[in-house]
Amino acid sequence: MGITERYFQLGTEHNVIHLPYRPNGFGIFILGDRTHFVGNNSSFWLQHYGRNQLLNMLRNEGYTLFNSNLFGRHWGAEKAVTYAKQLIHSVLKQEILNPKIHILAEGMGALVADELLRFSPDHIRSAAMLNPCLDLQAHYESEKENKFFYKQFLKEVSESYGISEKEAEVLRYKTIESYPSGVPVHIWQRMTGAPYPYSVHAEVFKGKQQKQGSPVDMTFHLFEHPSRIYASICKFFHSHEKAL
Repeated sequence: MGITERYFQLGTEHNVIHLPYRPNGFGIFILGDRTHFVGNNSSFWLQHYGRNQLLNMLRNEGYTLFNSNLFGRHWGAEKAVTYAKQLIHSVLKQEILNPKIHILAEGMGALVADELLRFSPDHIRSAAMLNPCLDLQAHYESEKENKFFYKQFLKEVSESYGISEKEAEVLRYKTIESYPSGVPVHIWQRMTGAPYPYSVHAEVFKGKQQKQGSPVDMTFHLFEHPSRIYASICKFFHSHEKAL
């Protein structure tokens, strides 16, 4: 059936393009959460049963999906945002795609998605978010309550931001600040067991953006029927493809 994955390295990071059998001309940029990775011949979204289901559903709909290791647990660092912009530019040069892409961000990936929505809206058609982390300061405060997680968080942030762990302890992290945006955003939020509580992430983001007149919707679910959620994400993307 031909090649379905194309792996390549851009700078230090491994990336993958998931190619559809019948392209519809639209691209989706996947921004993953903490367990996310892309290697030289595999990725989290290929290995994880549920994410692989979603990946294949979107590919069967004709989408070209691309995905980057993006410095691992980057926590929204500037280098990850800059790299994401470079990757979008590179993929649009390589592939025959509409210049406006969709974004599919999970957890920590929403920190980068939010920066792209804020500063590169001309390149984005729509953004779907799954259980997003959008207030890093709030997440930092919650991690402080558990010594093990707090130490791990400081280690990851210091590596990603290029600072010492002592500096990471006193750094003021990104919080949710509203901005005008015409890019439609839809959040799928799991009601139970989500690592980033919706009351301080998704709900606050939605409220602040809607005050700016920005289109943000939210769907709550229990994750009992993931296929319904995946179909809903496909429908969301399709609904924002009428204007080329």
